[in-house]
Amino acid sequence: MAIALTMFAMGILLGFVGAGGAGFIIALLTVLFGVPIHTALGTSLAAMAFTTLSGAYSHFRQGNISLKTGLLTGVFGAIGSYFGSQTAGWIPVHSLHWLTAGMLFLSAVVLLIRLFIVQKRFENRKTELANVPWIFPKAVLVGIISGILAGTFGIGSAPFIQIGLLTVLGLSIKQSVGTTMLVILPIAFAGGIGYYAEGYLDVVLLLQVLVGTMIGSYIGARFTNYAPQGLLKSAMVLTPITAAAIMLIS
Repeated sequence: MAIALTMFAMGILLGFVGAGGAGFIIALLTVLFGVPIHTALGTSLAAMAFTTLSGAYSHFRQGNISLKTGLLTGVFGAIGSYFGSQTAGWIPVHSLHWLTAGMLFLSAVVLLIRLFIVQKRFENRKTELANVPWIFPKAVLVGIISGILAGTFGIGSAPFIQIGLLTVLGLSIKQSVGTTMLVILPIAFAGGIGYYAEGYLDVVLLLQVLVGTMIGSYIGARFTNYAPQGLLKSAMVLTPITAAAIMLIS
């Protein structure tokens, strides 16, 4: 119950600022509740498969998803995620703790670039997938890299995927946001299977996390429109930084 209530409170905050929260889930589980880092990573990754499902469906209905690039990137992302989850099992607990915190800091940097630099550069782009050459090898590259990062460190790789879809695959801002949700689904699912196969996925813990975060984020999202855009963007960048700081000072 304590875990579910904590995740509920976190879900309200994350739903309000529009952040993914995978790093926060890992930090709170390991620091507050003493969950082993490998189990926390597996739980976080598996939870993403459920929490992004509704978002992907919503973007699909609004026409914001490029199915071809999403499916291509997602399939190879799933392969990378599975092998990443197998790799994580070989990394010592202490090293994985620090590496995950470092990846959260890196994701904050990538998110900062995505929000304040790349978005301004590509905000008027109308390029469609059919006009971009060499789609297959580019989708393989973006998918494998994003999948390995997500599977190894259990983090939401959304900033890395969006940057890849924008700059490598040539999608528009709106398409990159929606297609990212589709790409995350197979990545999270395959990574969760990988951690489960290694004995690092606690189903009861996963249910506690899901109940808390999904209900909380639904409530928090209802208040997002009342916040200034500058505050929301800053909060999105600060979220992984705060999660990494929690892990480092523990």
